[in-house]
Amino acid sequence: QVQLVESGGGLVQPGGSLRLSCAASGFTFSSYWMNWVRQAPGKGLEWVSRIIGGGGTYYADSAKGRFTISRDDAKNTLYLQMISLKPEDTAVYYCVRENYGMYYWGKGTLVTVSS
Repeated sequence: QVQLVESGGGLVQPGGSLRLSCAASGFTFSSYWMNWVRQAPGKGLEWVSRIIGGGGTYYADSAKGRFTISRDDAKNTLYLQMISLKPEDTAVYYCVRENYGMYYWGKGTLVTVSS
């Protein structure tokens, strides 16, 4: 049974940092491209970052220079290190498994950036 469980969200002040984690189980984690997608309150889904086999990484313009995606295949865990957080980064962050156009989503973790 595939499971993706996000953690690490919370309340942080502008300029602060957070590291999100996504614990994966029920499939061969290392074989899949993985993504982070977010949804701000009242807005649509926004793709944030992707990491592919071999470790190649991609970022939305809003994330470049501030967010770093990584994975530990030995621990079946995906990460998103976020620095210099802004109020507009407030959103539910989802871990998403990608496979030839098919997607499996976690339940998300809420990040709130506010003073």
